[in-house]
Amino acid sequence: MKKPLIILGIETSCDETAAAVYHQKKGILSNVFFSQIEIHKHFGGVIPEIASRSHLEKIHPIVQAGLDKAQVTLNDIDVIAVTNKPGLPGSLLIGVCFAKTIAWATHKKIIGINHLEGHAFSSFLENSVPFPHLCITASGGHTSLYLIKGFGDYEVLGETRDDAAGEAFDKIAKLINLPYPGGPIIEKLAHAVNYQDFFKYPRGKIKNLDFSFSGLKTAVLYDLINAGNYDMNAKKLLNTSLELKQQVASSLLVCIADIFQKKIAQAFVQYPHVKAVTFVGGVACNKYITSRLRMFCEKQNRLFFSPSAQYCTDNAAMIAFVGSYKAEQGLYSDWNLDILE
Repeated sequence: MKKPLIILGIETSCDETAAAVYHQKKGILSNVFFSQIEIHKHFGGVIPEIASRSHLEKIHPIVQAGLDKAQVTLNDIDVIAVTNKPGLPGSLLIGVCFAKTIAWATHKKIIGINHLEGHAFSSFLENSVPFPHLCITASGGHTSLYLIKGFGDYEVLGETRDDAAGEAFDKIAKLINLPYPGGPIIEKLAHAVNYQDFFKYPRGKIKNLDFSFSGLKTAVLYDLINAGNYDMNAKKLLNTSLELKQQVASSLLVCIADIFQKKIAQAFVQYPHVKAVTFVGGVACNKYITSRLRMFCEKQNRLFFSPSAQYCTDNAAMIAFVGSYKAEQGLYSDWNLDILE
């Protein structure tokens, strides 16, 4: 009987330093990370140089913590899977260099992993998802729609032409004087007014399966200006009332949920054979959007899956999982493995 592989996953694509251990028979043995949110929130967004320095400080103790929590050592690891694209170049470089060094020193095989593929298959960490299915990945750095046909076998059906959904949350949050990251506080404010659509922001006019959120940001800005709530010359919010912030947040959330639902509906028409939908990435932590999509899919007689919060944000468990099936497929990397932005 073939011995199950044990994979060490390493993820440093942006502002989380993460490590995880995945056992092909037992599943996830550990999933640890250090988030840099508190570091970057003072700047209103991620500063690449600061992110790289933090990864450099944290990667050794985080990887060791991942091994310790899994109660294994590097001697027990068969494969090292590391994110090498896409992401911040400096951040990616820390993870790839660290992974290649320990792989070389301990004679382990290594696999470079696409961060977006990690997200696309993150639902499998807790669920058995049937093929083929649709997958929406949404975070601050990407928004895409995939047709998932099998492990590692997927097709991009649509992607953002400009801002990602998470970027829209963060930029509009900054516009109305909310802290970074914008997603959690926007959901809290929207919940307080029962997710009503006060301003009916435009849902976009793109007819294919691509996304665009830059126009939404502009629509919110000009709606505030026209109502006398924002001074464009001073770049200052004039009406700082809680009521306005709640109404903007609620209208924004309903709008983005509508956009996602519309794209899924379009994809169901074009790909009627799909059996399920998965919703992954940082934006999938949003309970309102997730519940909206779940209800819609159930009405369409499709299964719906979304990972728990720890597997929605950037994490190494998803990287280790993808590394597991790539190892089964013999898709190892060589020592020329490098980062790709």
